[in-house]
Amino acid sequence: MSQSPASTTDTMPPPQLLVVLAFAAIYLLWGSTYVAIVIAIETIPPFTMAGIRFIIAGALLYMWCRMRGQSTPALKSLGHISFSGILMLFGGTGAVVWVEQYIPSSLTAIIVATVPLWFVLLDRYQWKYHLSSKRIIIGLLVGFAGVILLFSDRSTFSLGADRMKIISFFVLIAGTIFWAIGSLYSKYKPVQGSPAIKAAIQMMAAGFVSIIASWISGERFEIDAVSLNSILAVVYLVVAGSLLGYMSYIWLLSIRPPSLVGTYAYVNPVVAIFLGWLIAGEHITTQQVVALLIILVGVVLVNFAKKKG
Repeated sequence: MSQSPASTTDTMPPPQLLVVLAFAAIYLLWGSTYVAIVIAIETIPPFTMAGIRFIIAGALLYMWCRMRGQSTPALKSLGHISFSGILMLFGGTGAVVWVEQYIPSSLTAIIVATVPLWFVLLDRYQWKYHLSSKRIIIGLLVGFAGVILLFSDRSTFSLGADRMKIISFFVLIAGTIFWAIGSLYSKYKPVQGSPAIKAAIQMMAAGFVSIIASWISGERFEIDAVSLNSILAVVYLVVAGSLLGYMSYIWLLSIRPPSLVGTYAYVNPVVAIFLGWLIAGEHITTQQVVALLIILVGVVLVNFAKKKG
């Protein structure tokens, strides 16, 4: 398996405890952000909320990096870092924020569980291996069969259903693709800077694009109408989702294969479904549970085949 430029520069293995904590952050904290987004956008428009979240988190992290003596990357690197951040955070997470206006957080998390499948399908440096492995191809087919089953759920995506729910499904699928492309771009594109300062720049870039999207889409942000719950949810998203979760993700991408880092999608839906039921009173159908299990079986088959190979 080919290594990214970032991984080839490592001279010493990272502390195992730090790796475990980073995986815990993207497994558990990210799983909880789905319901936090639901609460945040109750009184804050989605693109506005995303912009506020990313700009605040990015600015805080950037100042922390600068106080520790880290330098800002060169202009060319800044462009690459910003581009990957816009793909992942505006294209990926922004899609999650937008669709949760129309579909439950638990259903959103189930669709996002396909991310590891897109990693395998879109990682062109590994195509020769991935597309020659029958086990991986079977895993991909099984996983996407789960997506088809999910979309066929009549209780959510029937012909008579709200048109925005159907649109949201395809927007979210596109978002998972953008997230995978941005992650792979971040993994393989050689750039200057530590994982922390790269994460800061990515968040600020995505935040500014989110604010532009808010303006273009005509969102109205009335600060007097914002509830305390929404404010607390944004604070949680900044700290748990962006500062701890996203920085852990970027760091893990620099030291572990994208397909392994993408296994957070195994756990996130379970956490999101539980918290969606507990906090937001969401319900999930039997067909949606079966679809999630099929998707996860496909993801497990793909990653098991990669390890065996």
